[in-house]
Amino acid sequence: MTDFNQNGSSPWGAASMPLSQADYDQGLRTYMLGIYNHMTLALGISGLVAWGVNMATAEMVNGKLVGLTPLGQMLYMSPIKWLVMLAPLAFVMVLSFRFERMSYTSLLGTFWAFAATMGLSLSSILIVYTHSSVLHVFAITSLMFAGTSLYGYTTKRSLSAFGGFLVMGLIGLMIASIVNIFMQSSAFQFAISVLGVLIFAGLTAWDTQRLKEDYDSIAYEQSLVAKYSVMGALTLYLDFINMFQFLLSLLGQRNND
Repeated sequence: MTDFNQNGSSPWGAASMPLSQADYDQGLRTYMLGIYNHMTLALGISGLVAWGVNMATAEMVNGKLVGLTPLGQMLYMSPIKWLVMLAPLAFVMVLSFRFERMSYTSLLGTFWAFAATMGLSLSSILIVYTHSSVLHVFAITSLMFAGTSLYGYTTKRSLSAFGGFLVMGLIGLMIASIVNIFMQSSAFQFAISVLGVLIFAGLTAWDTQRLKEDYDSIAYEQSLVAKYSVMGALTLYLDFINMFQFLLSLLGQRNND
């Protein structure tokens, strides 16, 4: 979850001429549709990269993992694995802190590069979990995401009061995950995964409502609408991926089971 909204008004000094209600509603629909389209395409890129890398790194016999290719050993068993794991974070930081100074084209290109790098990082889950269970959990995540995002978009109730609690919960979740690296407790990991699903479901609804409300401050500046749609896609993409990973740890079937 990336909060890129700096303030309630456009720093570019957008025009003050009011929009008609019809134009505003049409603009809002176009803005939100752009967010979902960018996010969906990013998920597709990540999935294709993850599948392609898995085909090049995993040795499968009758649908079962029997070993890794030399490329797989390099990516998952050498110090390069840390580069693969941390590279997406570097892209998120660049997008979050430099998006105002980037053109729409460069912003979108960086977002696609992030999605591809994330696919490389996520390819390891196809080593750990069976392909069928990954697809099953992805479908469940898609339904959960659609439901919570739709709620955030349509509800008249302000979710801003829950935002602080969700962010605090996210920080606590990160600390607990780090602690469990040393504890290696399966029960603790189960609790972390359950809380992770709930927190990111809440963040999906909250972020959707927040992105919808952000449109008020950028409605008069089409260049801002385009750039914010990319950043909104990044926000919801991260919510989806995190929810998917926590659900996978709960419901996924491991290859060695």
